[in-house]
Amino acid sequence: MNRNALTSDAEAIATIYNHYVSNTVITFEETPVTTSEIASRIEAVQASNLPWLVLTESDEIIGYAYATPFKARSAYRFSVESTVYLSPEHHGNGYGTKLYETLIDELQALGIINVIGCITLPNPGSVALHEKMQMKKVGHFPSIGYKFDQWLDVGFWQRSLACN
Repeated sequence: MNRNALTSDAEAIATIYNHYVSNTVITFEETPVTTSEIASRIEAVQASNLPWLVLTESDEIIGYAYATPFKARSAYRFSVESTVYLSPEHHGNGYGTKLYETLIDELQALGIINVIGCITLPNPGSVALHEKMQMKKVGHFPSIGYKFDQWLDVGFWQRSLACN
């Protein structure tokens, strides 16, 4: 079940996210994030009138998705960057698609025109999810991040909601 995140969900969200921080290059964050920092991030997203969703199964949070403003300047106000994370044991069951579909529905209702996904490459699972969500690759930055003693590429995928 998808629902809006609460600040009381921050601990479960931090647990999911910190797995990726500590063990993967999927996020460029290098230091685990505290529960209070995640709570602050939830509040900031929701204060921007954007969605932060959690996906639950048997009352356990197994994933989350949210959108943040793409850039701070006002001309970008109809464009957001999307984020989706699942607990590692829940990959491959359609949960990412379910979260992303709900996120896109909520963004359309808010009048958002462009959704942009930022993906560390290579990451075939994330690329497949974004392309399943009708997003197209629009940019590629080689060797833009450095984590775990390696240079990493980043790709940008975009979907226009104006015609969908």
